[in-house]
Amino acid sequence: MELFRKIEREYQELRDADEKAHRKKMAKLYRNLPELEALDQKIQRLGIEGAKEQLLHPNSKGLSEINEALYTLREEKAHLLMTMGLPRDYTKVDYRCELCEDTGRLEDGSRCRCFKQRISRELYEMSNLNLQLEKENFLTFDLGIFSKDVYDGENLSPRDNMEAILRVVRRFIDDFEKNNDFNMLFYGTTGQGKTFMLNCIAKELLDKNVNVIYQTAFNIVDIVEDRRFRRNEATQMKYELLLNSDLLIIDDLGIERINAFSTSEIFNIVNSRLLSGKKTLISTNLSPKELSSTYTDRVFSRVFQKFMPLKFYGEDLRLR
Repeated sequence: MELFRKIEREYQELRDADEKAHRKKMAKLYRNLPELEALDQKIQRLGIEGAKEQLLHPNSKGLSEINEALYTLREEKAHLLMTMGLPRDYTKVDYRCELCEDTGRLEDGSRCRCFKQRISRELYEMSNLNLQLEKENFLTFDLGIFSKDVYDGENLSPRDNMEAILRVVRRFIDDFEKNNDFNMLFYGTTGQGKTFMLNCIAKELLDKNVNVIYQTAFNIVDIVEDRRFRRNEATQMKYELLLNSDLLIIDDLGIERINAFSTSEIFNIVNSRLLSGKKTLISTNLSPKELSSTYTDRVFSRVFQKFMPLKFYGEDLRLR
C-alpha cells in the first residue's frame, strides 16, 4: 500500500502544480485582456446563481434565463479569445492527462491508464529492472558474441539463428499496436540470451509509453497467492495489471512451484490475455517436451497454439 500512497501523493503534487501554472497563466492573460477577467467574473456569479436556482426551483423560468445568459457570456468569451488568436478552451487547466485530469481515476471510479503505467514503472524500479534495462537493450546488444559455426543438431549457427530471432522481434515491436494476436515463446537452455532479449523488448516498448509488466513465473504465483489471502487495492491492482497490461512478460516459466493451483492460475492469466487480445511474451529453460510433461495438456496446447516458439541455442554466453 505504501506504493499507492506514494503515487497518490505524486498525483496531488501534479494537481497542485497544474493549478499554480493555471493561476499564473490567467494572471498574465487578465493583465493583457481585462475585459476577459470581467467576463469570467460574470460567468462565475451567474454560475453560483444557477446552482442555487437549480436546488430551489429546478424547473423555473429563472433557471432557464440564467442558462441562456451563461451561454451568451461563454460564447462572448470564446469570441474574445479567438480574436486574440487563442483557442476557445485556452483558459482551461492544462493537465498532463486529459482523461483523468491528473487524478489517477476516471469518472466511473476506475484507475486511469496513466496511473497503471506509473504503477508498472514503479514495479520496474522496485525490482531494479530499470537499471538492468539501461545495460540490456538493443544499443548494447552484440551479435558478435554468437558463434558463426553451425551448432550440433541444428541447421543454423547461433549467430544466424539470433539474426532470424531479431527479425521476428523487430516485427513484433513495429506491429505491436496492431490487432494481430502476436505472442512469442522463447525457449532454450540457460545462458542463451532469452532474458536479455526480453529486456531489449521491454525497454523499447516502455520508451514508447507502452504499459509493460515484467515478472518471473515465480513472482506471478506470489502475486496470485497474495491476492487470494490479502484482499486490498494494492494486491488487486497488481493482479489486474497481469491481466490488463499492454504487454505481460513472463520470465523463467517452470521455476515456480508446480502444483494444480499455480498451473491453473498461470493458464487463467495467459488465457484471459489471449481472449482480450493482450500480448504476452514467455521465456523458459524447458524444452517443448519438458513443458508438456510439466504442465497440463490444456496449458501446453494453449501456449503452443497461440505463441510463436523461438528456440535459443549455442554455448553458454555467461561463460564467455
